[in-house]
Amino acid sequence: MSRRPDILGEFTAEHRAVEDLLARIEAGAAGQEAGAEQDRLLGQLTDLLFSHCAAEEEHLFPVVQHDVPDGGAIVFRCIHDHLAIGQYLADLQTLPPGDPALDTLLGGLAELLRRHLATEEKQLFAPARKVLPAAARNALAERLRADRAEIAEAGP
Repeated sequence: MSRRPDILGEFTAEHRAVEDLLARIEAGAAGQEAGAEQDRLLGQLTDLLFSHCAAEEEHLFPVVQHDVPDGGAIVFRCIHDHLAIGQYLADLQTLPPGDPALDTLLGGLAELLRRHLATEEKQLFAPARKVLPAAARNALAERLRADRAEIAEAGP
């Protein structure tokens, strides 16, 4: 029987996917990869980040805010970062191909994302793992997967 990850495992796996996409985007920018491929990767990153941030805010943050010491402050900082990430992504989508601001915005997004992911894993996930019983983390993951399946069934 394969064991499915708890909610913290789900979100950590998504963090690794974000880092992978970010590295691929940066490699393309450094190598002046074709604009269409970079746009595709940026679209994937945007979709993943919006889904991931919304899921954290809906499924994990309320529990952390309530059950983790100093959880309210931790959640506040994470939501602040989510808003800034969303702004970077919105700004990137408005740029025409070849715009010189692309590299600057990508650099700012990359720096923010790397700091944010590390902060979440250290200041949010680690204390949540200590405070929340495994059964609660697993139940949250099942709810997350059920919500995502429902959204996928509904389609665009």
